[in-house]
Amino acid sequence: MPLTMNTEVFITCAVTGSGGTQDRSPHVPRSPEQIANSAIDAAKAGAAIVHCHVRDPETGAPRRDVALYREVTERIREAEVDVVLNLTAGMGGDMVFGPTERPLPLNETGTDMAGASERMKHVYECLPEICTLDCGTMNFAEADYVMTNTPGMLRAMGGMMTQLGVKPEIEAFDTGHLWFAKELVKEGVLKENALVQLCMGVPWGAPNDLNTFMAMVNNVPESWTWSAFSLGRHQMAYAAAAVLAGGNVRVGLEDNLWLGKGELATNAQLVERAATIVENMGARVIGPAEVREKLGLMKRAPISA
Repeated sequence: MPLTMNTEVFITCAVTGSGGTQDRSPHVPRSPEQIANSAIDAAKAGAAIVHCHVRDPETGAPRRDVALYREVTERIREAEVDVVLNLTAGMGGDMVFGPTERPLPLNETGTDMAGASERMKHVYECLPEICTLDCGTMNFAEADYVMTNTPGMLRAMGGMMTQLGVKPEIEAFDTGHLWFAKELVKEGVLKENALVQLCMGVPWGAPNDLNTFMAMVNNVPESWTWSAFSLGRHQMAYAAAAVLAGGNVRVGLEDNLWLGKGELATNAQLVERAATIVENMGARVIGPAEVREKLGLMKRAPISA
């Protein structure tokens, strides 16, 4: 497929994630106030979308606490800067197995399995404009950890998102995840004008070489909108590659802690660097109002408690 460069690019900032990065950089936000402030700074730097997880304010461990999500949501919505809110719905499907000769019972440390409604509870409460849908099951590099998203679970969660009017961001870690996402659209679980995030270089998903990247790109339907990222030192290279291949950009501390060798980054600095790359390629960084129009998003206040 010939490349058609994207000239109207939005930047997503993945603010904190759920990985064990909280002790590797003082800039990884933990508390709802820190997460919201970092998201707001990223928006001021040029991010049209902020993608948020929440963490235990004391330990930095990932959480699914609805109250923490609500506080982050309200702080961002009350800010003087406009930004599209994207909350993760990827947690609650984590399985950590025991030793290879005795994999069951599951290891209680790290295992977090919840039903579809429980995994979506904070989305019902906060009504973000976007939430993520990890469209497949995958082995991760951390021990015997499996990210578990069964077809039934994805149909249930995807249907809930569509019913709520919250746009799913399909997180695709390999080509098979795109295959199933297209099936969800065919079945009417998701709407035609889908949004996709291509997740490159996450062990053990799609490796971050350009041949695999283009295989991922070529499996995205033309009518869909897509973005891409890679991890660590490859983050900015993939910002350029995504724009060149016709997509949009994701950066942030969820995926990369470094601005340069020996220099820890903030979310705002990563967004600024990405915006410079986009603009130096001759493209324009678009803002949240244009993203809402492009993606058909609905900005709403949280449901009253």
